[in-house]
Amino acid sequence: MSKQVRQVSRTRSATSGKAKQARAGRAFALGRAAVRWLRALRGRVLAVSAGALVAAAALAVAAVLLFSHDDRAPVPDTRARAYTDVDACLLTDGKGITGATAATVWQGMQDASLRTHARVSYAPVTGEQSVGNARPFLNGLLQRSCDVVLAVGKPEVTAVEATAPQYRKVDFVLVGGTTRAGGNVHAVTTGDTLRADVADAVEHAVDAPS
Repeated sequence: MSKQVRQVSRTRSATSGKAKQARAGRAFALGRAAVRWLRALRGRVLAVSAGALVAAAALAVAAVLLFSHDDRAPVPDTRARAYTDVDACLLTDGKGITGATAATVWQGMQDASLRTHARVSYAPVTGEQSVGNARPFLNGLLQRSCDVVLAVGKPEVTAVEATAPQYRKVDFVLVGGTTRAGGNVHAVTTGDTLRADVADAVEHAVDAPS
């Protein structure tokens, strides 16, 4: 009987020990899980904090750019050309400034514009190449208050010769020669010096007292 009691006691002691070990194991596992969770939470908190700091810095920079301003006057673009209130206009045939003579005259006008800062433009006579058809295009240039009018092409030159006496305050430059040069009508001949001659004629007309 005494042996049975000791055996039962030993059995209960063993069972109790295993139960304690099991509880300890579960507690240890729970502890490790809690530690992992806390580490993960700390990483998330750090990431959120870093993101918040970045966002705050971006907002600060945006606020500075938005509310800061420079009271200094803007620096003008040195490439922009300041033009004088003088217009030199070219009357051409239907080819515009693509024709050989007209292209050279246009280059001479641009040379003069660089030196005098006069505005230059051109108007082609479209349609029939006749004196009668050229007159409306010439009148359009005069109505635009062109100060210097150049003409290239026989119909265009003839139209200017007939109209020039009515506009004494306008200087006319006729390319190809004319029998009516004088006063406010100037003539330049075609040739190797055409570009330079046109530039000189335009500069003289721009610089001449009105």
